[in-house]
Amino acid sequence: MSSVPSLPPARYITTNEALCTLVDQLSEETLLALDTESNSMHAYRGQVCLIQLSTRKQDYIIDPLAITDMQPFGRLLQSPTIEKIFHAAEYDLICMQRDFGFSVVNVFDTMLASRLLGVPNVGLADVLAAHFGVKPDKKHQLDDWGERPLAEESLIYAQMDTHYLPGLRDELRLELQDTSLLEEATEIFQDLQFIEVEEKQFDPDGYWKIGRPRALDRREMMFLREFYLVREAIAEEENVPPYKIMTNKAMIRLAQKPPTNFKDLFDLREISPKVVRAYGEDFLNAAERAEQSKPPRPPRIPRKDPIMIERYTALHAWRKSVAEKRGIDSSLVVPKSLLWQIAEQMPTSRDSLGQITGMGPWRLERYGDDILAITHRLNGKH
Repeated sequence: MSSVPSLPPARYITTNEALCTLVDQLSEETLLALDTESNSMHAYRGQVCLIQLSTRKQDYIIDPLAITDMQPFGRLLQSPTIEKIFHAAEYDLICMQRDFGFSVVNVFDTMLASRLLGVPNVGLADVLAAHFGVKPDKKHQLDDWGERPLAEESLIYAQMDTHYLPGLRDELRLELQDTSLLEEATEIFQDLQFIEVEEKQFDPDGYWKIGRPRALDRREMMFLREFYLVREAIAEEENVPPYKIMTNKAMIRLAQKPPTNFKDLFDLREISPKVVRAYGEDFLNAAERAEQSKPPRPPRIPRKDPIMIERYTALHAWRKSVAEKRGIDSSLVVPKSLLWQIAEQMPTSRDSLGQITGMGPWRLERYGDDILAITHRLNGKH
């Protein structure tokens, strides 16, 4: 097995003009393999730093950090005549929607196809090893894709993410056809169009999610709040993820044993000396504020309608039962978002059930009677 195969050179697209030319060249293609690399592990607000693209004959690497207008590329993604192949598409679709406003239609997801076929290990490295005898070097998963210039080894790793996807799609599609799963797979792929992209915003009450599982008392939560807020402010200013300033574990330790001087900070093993030297005064000031603060009150969590929860629970139990009988992951049967829609709308006929977004013809035929039996029973109960 070759861990670092020899690939034909990729074409690098780094200007607006080159991108427009590429879009024109690829507009007649019937199939494109895609992947993205982001720097969310290295920046306060991650962004798409590379877009990898492969046809059956050529690999491309697009640099959105060098290109000032990515909008022409969106035409390829929105073309219904071009099939877009991803492996684990959801995160890539979210990132492209967030950064560029791109929506993608006609997707084939090789990870979802593998899961539906019962493949136990569906990571790209495992799937490529099984189908083509190659395995990418996983050490590059942690690369900072926002750096320029990128190392040649990193670019080869990025290229591998799409180079084999057209051939992988062909093999998986044939398996789906042979096992009569292609129609179901197509509806599962269509679910990707309904992903909701929520803008990630800082939650000033997020420290409760960190402190509650560790059963911190009210005084400790008071310190945790101040350390949490100052960590976020430093991370934003330095443009790094908050965990690079201080992990949640270190912050818990700091809240349990609040520092009064630099020695106290240096004595805590969970905090690196580098962080203490750079930001120690900020955390000592935060501890002083906590001493003078009132204990925080936990935020109120809005409760769902108990009748709605009962409906969803019944549908969820049905979905779990179906998945167990079929030997597949329950999310492949019906996505949670569709279960909630059914619980809210409580359809009483096939027509009304079929009108719900995500309930395609295959699901309606296969599961419609079971779902309607549940909705009729619950409607009668209430």
